[in-house]
Amino acid sequence: MRILVQQKSTGLYFKDIGAWARTSAEAMDFVSSSAAIDFCVANKLKDMQIVLKFEEHQYDIVLPVVPINEFPGERKNSPF
Repeated sequence: MRILVQQKSTGLYFKDIGAWARTSAEAMDFVSSSAAIDFCVANKLKDMQIVLKFEEHQYDIVLPVVPINEFPGERKNSPF
C-alpha cells in the first residue's frame, strides 16, 4: 500500500515541495497516514485528501483532510 496526498480540486498528487504530479506513480509516498495529515496541517495545505493506494485499485481508499475548525458543531477548547 502507498500513502499519498492529493489535491481534491485538481487531482494532482504531491511529489515534492513546489512540485505536483499528474499520476500516483510519480507521487511521494508517506510512511503513514498520520504523517501525511501532519504534513498537510504543518504546510497549511487546503483542499487535500489522503489516498491509500493498493495494487488492486478497487481497494483504494480516499480520506478527506478536514481542518479541525471545519467540523460542524465543534466546541472551542473541547477535546471532543
